[in-house]
Amino acid sequence: MTLPKTTGRGLALLMIVALLPSCANRNLTSPDTLGMFQTQHDLFLAHFDSKTDVDDLHSVAGVATILAHPRFADVQFHAVAGAYGIQEGLYVPANELFDMAFGERWSDAHADFDTALQEVLALVLETLDAGGTVWIADAGQSDFSAALVGAAQEERPAMDIKPRFQVVQHSNWNEEVTSPEALAFVKEAATYHKIPDGNAVGNGTPGFRSDEIINWQAQVTDARLVRIWETAIEIANTYNGVDGRYLNTSIEAGGLDFSDVSETAWIFGFAELEDANDFFSAFGSGQE
Repeated sequence: MTLPKTTGRGLALLMIVALLPSCANRNLTSPDTLGMFQTQHDLFLAHFDSKTDVDDLHSVAGVATILAHPRFADVQFHAVAGAYGIQEGLYVPANELFDMAFGERWSDAHADFDTALQEVLALVLETLDAGGTVWIADAGQSDFSAALVGAAQEERPAMDIKPRFQVVQHSNWNEEVTSPEALAFVKEAATYHKIPDGNAVGNGTPGFRSDEIINWQAQVTDARLVRIWETAIEIANTYNGVDGRYLNTSIEAGGLDFSDVSETAWIFGFAELEDANDFFSAFGSGQE
């Protein structure tokens, strides 16, 4: 490509513009920015279905590991358990794990959908009123997200909601078992991002599922995070394939499956990570 003749200042501007696409997926764009997330105003919501695949438990540990890193200290976040759709199969109870991972910053939509919705809605309205954006990692189906966006529309009818809700989904199966009306609504009413599947590597997002044993213990040095991972693995092993639940063959083989964390990585500018080993190298030590 031949560049037009330009002045030194013009050439500098062209070079900056050329670099912008590569910066869009970086995590150090500014002190107040992590990927696309603005730490001063935005809210991060991690929604987990936990039905019927136990991979959500590993994903809870993965999200907790990211949020525990020092550079995420200013991120406002909240998690939701039981954010499932119309799939059949039993729920995987893991309240102990959610307590360990998120403290009081999570809601139980499995136990009480309406209460969970009101709890999260209060945080969402506070964020919207302050000019922030709500980023939702749908580590499951979008039924809860659709209800949340609809409730926000009702509470703020004069507000343009669509650009203020950024919903991220990585799984075709998750879309297929979202109730059709909820999926259609969230795609229309929010800004919906369908990213490449986090179960595979080399497709543009991290592949956080592995049949092979991952030596995460060598990388995770924080005692709290070690307990979270041990608990996630223990509960996942307890319920994997039990009573008709989905049998996750990677977890059965002794590997890890936190594929849903690909959405969180994408939001915060870490889509260049390749696999689980890259993940633990980036976040395990808790060091800058």
